[in-house]
Amino acid sequence: YTEAWDADKKSIHVMPDTPDILLAKANAAHVSHKLYVQAWEEAKKKGYDMRADAIPIKSAKASRDIASDYKYKETHEKEKGHYIGCPSAKEDPKLAWAARAMALQNDRLYKKAYNDSKTQIHIPVDALSVQAAKECQTLVSDVDYRQYLHQWTCLPDQNDVIHARQAYDLQSDNVYKSDLEWLRGIGWLTEGSVDVVKAKKAQELLNDRLYRTRPEQLKFTSIADSPDVVLAKTNAMQLSDV
Repeated sequence: YTEAWDADKKSIHVMPDTPDILLAKANAAHVSHKLYVQAWEEAKKKGYDMRADAIPIKSAKASRDIASDYKYKETHEKEKGHYIGCPSAKEDPKLAWAARAMALQNDRLYKKAYNDSKTQIHIPVDALSVQAAKECQTLVSDVDYRQYLHQWTCLPDQNDVIHARQAYDLQSDNVYKSDLEWLRGIGWLTEGSVDVVKAKKAQELLNDRLYRTRPEQLKFTSIADSPDVVLAKTNAMQLSDV
């Protein structure tokens, strides 16, 4: 069955200039690591020239001289003692500007005005925010929320005491559940309950034995001279070895 397909698979030939083949070759050239570093490898084989007057060498030396601490402070050391026109350091514009910048950056001086003005704030006692805070404190205060009653005694036969006892008995949980004490210890069968009856009805609906009648339970007697029975007997006689 598969002989023709196996022979056909061996005879398939793909042309090398199809677009898919060319695209695959181009993608392979793009992702090739060897082609990626080919120019760099060839440049390394040619060697390099490190002359003393080369531009990269001169640039490196100039950068080193600029970054050198000695070259950086050379002008400052030469100008020491040559300040002219400033009798004191306070009158020097550069020094005054530096002192001003330092004072602006000083955190203590920056917050001095704020710290001095913190203690000079006066809030009137009838301000709206103060009144709202007092009302809120009154609402959340436990002292004002709870008002303890005074201790007093009364006669046990007073009408209000008798009425209070009756109200307490009506509200009492023990008295409320006293009529259910006779139910304790009494057994209860689930037969006849709503859930049991519902489960039985569902079982009857899903019972395959009640839903379908088995063929062997049907009373059936075949006719001896029916055409299909006669045909079956004739075929049995023809196929019998005897």
